[in-house]
Amino acid sequence: MPALQDSIDAVRIAAAAADRMKATDIVAFDVTEPLAITDAMLIATASNERQVLAVAEEIEKDLYLKAGKRQPRSREGLTEGQWVLLDYGDFVIHVMHQESRDYYRLERLWKDCPSIDLQLGHAETAQDQADSEDSAQNAEV
Repeated sequence: MPALQDSIDAVRIAAAAADRMKATDIVAFDVTEPLAITDAMLIATASNERQVLAVAEEIEKDLYLKAGKRQPRSREGLTEGQWVLLDYGDFVIHVMHQESRDYYRLERLWKDCPSIDLQLGHAETAQDQADSEDSAQNAEV
């Protein structure tokens, strides 16, 4: 069963907020098959701790104002600013510092899941990113 349209719409609002705050490598996956507890996973990268926090704050603000006063069930990583996780129940948002994103490579966990079109117009698709990571890894071997 694919992700609910309501979750997809909310993830798109979050992606637009992240994009507006200059986050990069914004991707989202429909994770309903492997994870019955949530519909979608959004991942965005920021270049420093201050930007990680600003992106997360902007996402929270937009989801509250534009998506029916949604508030996260839990928020983690706000003191360090390396990796902020916002859990909205139906979807989860990861705003990661570039070093954390490179280290944990969350896309590899979800590469078999369908990507969600975020309708940002310029963003690289999740599949393109996963393919380029696999190519880079094969080149290293």
